[in-house]
Amino acid sequence: MSGFDKIEFAPKRNSSSKEAQSPDSFMPKRKRKTSKTPFKFNRKVATILGVIVGLLVLTGIPAFATYQSGMKTYKQAKLVSAALKNQNIELAADEIAKTKKSLEETRKNFRYLIVYKFVPIAGWYYSDAEHLLNASAEGLDGATTVVDAIEPYADVLGLKGQGTFAAGSAEDRIKTAVMTTGKIMPKIDDIAASLTKVQKEVDQIKPWHYPSFIFGKNVNSQITNLRLVTDQSATFINDARPLVKALPSLLGESEEKKYLVLFQNDKELRPTGGFITGYSIFRIDKGVIHPDRNDDIYPLDNTIPNKKKAPAALANYLKVYQFNLRDSNLSPDYVDSMETFRSMYEQSPMAEDVDGIIAIDTNVLVKTIKILDDTITAGGMTFTTENDPRCDCPQVIFELENNISRPVNYVKTDRKSILGDLMNALLVKALSSSPKKYWGPLFQSIVTHSGEKHIMFYLYDKQAQKGIESLNAAGRIKEFDGDYLHINETNFSGAKVNIFMQEQVDNSYDIKSDGTIEKTVTINYKNPFPASDCNLERGNLCLNAEYKDWIRVYVPKGSELINSKGSSVKLQSYDELGKTVFEGLVRVRPQGSATYSLTYKLPFKMEGNTLPVLIQKQPGTNGFEYKNIVNGTTKETFPLKTDKEFELKK
Repeated sequence: MSGFDKIEFAPKRNSSSKEAQSPDSFMPKRKRKTSKTPFKFNRKVATILGVIVGLLVLTGIPAFATYQSGMKTYKQAKLVSAALKNQNIELAADEIAKTKKSLEETRKNFRYLIVYKFVPIAGWYYSDAEHLLNASAEGLDGATTVVDAIEPYADVLGLKGQGTFAAGSAEDRIKTAVMTTGKIMPKIDDIAASLTKVQKEVDQIKPWHYPSFIFGKNVNSQITNLRLVTDQSATFINDARPLVKALPSLLGESEEKKYLVLFQNDKELRPTGGFITGYSIFRIDKGVIHPDRNDDIYPLDNTIPNKKKAPAALANYLKVYQFNLRDSNLSPDYVDSMETFRSMYEQSPMAEDVDGIIAIDTNVLVKTIKILDDTITAGGMTFTTENDPRCDCPQVIFELENNISRPVNYVKTDRKSILGDLMNALLVKALSSSPKKYWGPLFQSIVTHSGEKHIMFYLYDKQAQKGIESLNAAGRIKEFDGDYLHINETNFSGAKVNIFMQEQVDNSYDIKSDGTIEKTVTINYKNPFPASDCNLERGNLCLNAEYKDWIRVYVPKGSELINSKGSSVKLQSYDELGKTVFEGLVRVRPQGSATYSLTYKLPFKMEGNTLPVLIQKQPGTNGFEYKNIVNGTTKETFPLKTDKEFELKK
């Protein structure tokens, strides 16, 4: 019949069998399979689909709205970031306000998705998103506080925006800035509180909720990095608070402060950055700098009575047998060296009560002249940063060395007073300008040079010093949980060889299967320039001679030396400043090269696939190239301009 399938009866079987007696045995096989189950299956599916459709109806529109507003907020936040990168503080303030408005819309839409908070697994992601939104709100509040605090100083700090200190004389502008700074400094507590709240929210986001085989590597690593940056920022702000609060006082807001400035010649490298060649004493009264004295270090040194016996390194390599003030910076830790300097300085009848000791080197001098239109006149001489072929270095460096270091056949008094004249000329030119012209670039140069250890601070105010150290502007040898490396070099040749020296460091790891780590640090030296005529009788300027490098390599305490090459004296090993030190001496001739290497076993094993590493830069050095090598494979090459902390991967 039309519409029915033809029924095929089963073959006739023995009537005694159960199959033959069963009514179902006469049913078609195909029909029997679908006679009961389809109805029950469809009802279950319908129930599940009904729940899903219900959820989608209830949350689908809010979810889409949340996504749209979230993307809008994300794009707006990128505009804030771009404004800050461009140092446009005025634009950043506008973009922050827009971002806060967009974020509030996103949070409003997100509240409709609360049903997912109670759904297994989905609840994880709802909670993470909630913490991220809360952190974003707190972060924007903190950013608003920062921008509001510094916006009046936009012109002084070299930021784009309309500052409020453009009128009046330079001295008036500085006084106004310093006096009002004290009123905004309490906001640092609000900023710290916002960052702490951000930290608490971000720390509750779990990176392991985002496995790489589902979400890819980026999500997990981005969340991990976000947590790390947030933790570091909160710690940094909290540690820096004492300095920020003390800043008005340090700038002479209520009473003047006095500071001793040491000029370290990094062309004759010493442990804290260079040979101490001259000094200045200046007062700060309501931010206005008043120079009091500039002089050569030698006359001051000569006034110190009862000098002690020189340390072994000075006696053995420099052939100096009494401990002079100018050689007191032998510790690679700047604060330790300055405590030694201070104890000796205070014995001099010429000593003055000061509130701290600040060290600068030639990099600061060169950069400052470049900012000030690349020319400055002082002591009847004109200085520039143009390259001088006589040393393949900036002209100001050659002229200073020519004036200070060239031997003469008569008593030359105040031979280094030219440094004081030059520093005074720089100060006068900077303060006689409008803030927008020089102040901003000079301020930012100070920040950069502090990070690169070309400027270092030792303040007698303990709380302020604590803040300085949190900014890594005190040249400290740091404690660190992981691998550590600091190469400290001292030029004991008596010549300004560091003008010419080139160095490259291989930082190589051999990681065994059981996690044991053997390291080889190799320093490749090269001096491509010819030797100077260093005959004192002929009165020539001795810049380039054999490099006599007293080298100390600081590594994790407990490291065991396996092998060393390149030292011209027997290698010594001892503990100092919480590290194990390998000490030797390397000699490099002009137009020559040398290699110095150490192989040692670290006092711990590698756990997992990463190893925390800190490489600390020596003050006065200028970006030696470092290469990280793991089991024969180069992982990274970089110039070491600042301390570098990272995680090394196998």
